[in-house]
Amino acid sequence: MAEKIGHSVPQKQHAPGAEARFSFDRMTVERFRHAFPRARWSDERKSWFVPGKMANRRIERWLAQEAEMLAVHGDSKGRDAFAFDPISSPYMEVSEDLRVRTPYSKTVLEELRAVPWASWDDKLRAWRVPFRSFDELRRRWPKIEKAAQYAEPEERKRRREASRDSEAYKAAKQHNAERRRRRYPLPAEDLPPLGRPVATEQYGIVVFSEVSGELVEPLELTALYPNAMRKDGDYVWGKWHSATLCELIRTWPARSPAGADERARGWWQPTLAELRVARRNARSIERRKQNRDPR
Repeated sequence: MAEKIGHSVPQKQHAPGAEARFSFDRMTVERFRHAFPRARWSDERKSWFVPGKMANRRIERWLAQEAEMLAVHGDSKGRDAFAFDPISSPYMEVSEDLRVRTPYSKTVLEELRAVPWASWDDKLRAWRVPFRSFDELRRRWPKIEKAAQYAEPEERKRRREASRDSEAYKAAKQHNAERRRRRYPLPAEDLPPLGRPVATEQYGIVVFSEVSGELVEPLELTALYPNAMRKDGDYVWGKWHSATLCELIRTWPARSPAGADERARGWWQPTLAELRVARRNARSIERRKQNRDPR
C-alpha cells in the first residue's frame, strides 16, 4: 500500500489543466518542476497549476510514482534500522517484510492495527509489516510481546490451575451450578406474574413459569440470593427461563426505575433501558442459533 503524498484537482477554468497539491519538500518540488516544466505556482490557491487536457491523469501518475519511491526509500531505511537494532523474538519472522505470529490476543490486535501499513495475511496466518513501519512496530513491541506471552496456552492453563483455589473461582463455580438449576427464591406473599418477563438481580430479565410451593430452607440461602436473606417472611422456589425476544418485545416497560422495596423482594418490572439491553442480547442469541442451524 503506497503512501498518499498529495492529490490533483481538475481545473474548471477556460484553460484546460489541473491543480496539484502536496506537502512541501524542496527535493519533491524539484522533481515536480522537472516532470512539469510548464507548471505555475498560485499563491491564492496554494497549489500548482499544470496546463493540458491530460494534466489530471499525468499528475495522478506522478503522485503514484512519488508514493512508490517514498515507500521504497522508507523500506530501505527500515531495513537499516532493523539491522542496527533488530527485534529478537519467537513471534517475529524476517522475510521481504516483517511477519508477526502470536496467540490470539485483543491487545496484540489493537497494537498491530495501529501500526501503519500493517495487514493480516490469511494465507500465512500472520501479520505483515513493511520495514518502513519498523520504528512504530519497535515502539509498540514490548506491549505486543507481553500480551502474546500472556495469551500462550500454557500460561492460560497455569492461571486457570492457580485460580482454582481462589474464593472468586469457588464463587463462580457455585453460581454456575445454581444457575443450571433454574430456580429462584420468591417471597411467598408477593409472587411475580407467571408467564411475563420480570427483572431479577442475579439472572437479569426472566420469565417465571411455575411456583413449586416448596419452602426455601435457610441453609440454602447463599450470598447468591441477598434478596432472600430477610427473616420477616417465607420464601418459595420459582422455576424460570430466560426471556425470549418475542416475550421481551411484548413486555410493557415500567415508567420509573425499581425502588429499594421492589429490589429487596428480588423482582421488579423492567424499565425501557433494561429491556433494550435484554432485547439486544436476545437478538444476538437468536442470530447465533440461526447461523448454527440455517433451517
